[in-house]
Amino acid sequence: MRETTDTRTRIQEIALRLFTEQGYEATSLREIAEALGVTKAALYYHFKTKDDIIASLSEERQAAIERLVKWAQDQPRTIETRREFVRRYAEELFGSHHQAFMRFMERNQTALRENPKVGKMRDLMVSMIGVLWDEGDPVTKRLRSSMALFALHGAVFVLNDDKISDEERKEAALQVAMELIEPRPGEA
Repeated sequence: MRETTDTRTRIQEIALRLFTEQGYEATSLREIAEALGVTKAALYYHFKTKDDIIASLSEERQAAIERLVKWAQDQPRTIETRREFVRRYAEELFGSHHQAFMRFMERNQTALRENPKVGKMRDLMVSMIGVLWDEGDPVTKRLRSSMALFALHGAVFVLNDDKISDEERKEAALQVAMELIEPRPGEA
């Protein structure tokens, strides 16, 4: 079973790289199989289509985000919970191939516009943002708190200098995100 899981993971990683570099529509299953050094039949054992690969990657990301949102919803709605939520999301974002998936989605927006799995990712982002503010909060506080997640994402795209390590990106993003969720004088 471990070998099957490893092969499946390798397929996902190679496909994600090729989809990002060449574009989703321009990459064939044959190219993915060749990059893996396997036959198309071996690839078909795990994934029948490119959409199946994207679905599997999306489902993994969605499950991780759903667990995080569920955790936050089960906690008291405090600034401490929000801080921990942001920390946990940063760990997920910088500790897995989530960054590669974000780059893939960003570079293939047109091809994925109608993909239902990708649409669900957008819905989950709205759920995540909802964790960071309360219904009665002023508009400025809601926007500022929501921007905390964008700061984490932005670090992946804006701080893409080879001289900056992932750890430095994560620390800078966390610092900005934490500043954004902190209440201002006069806010509850």
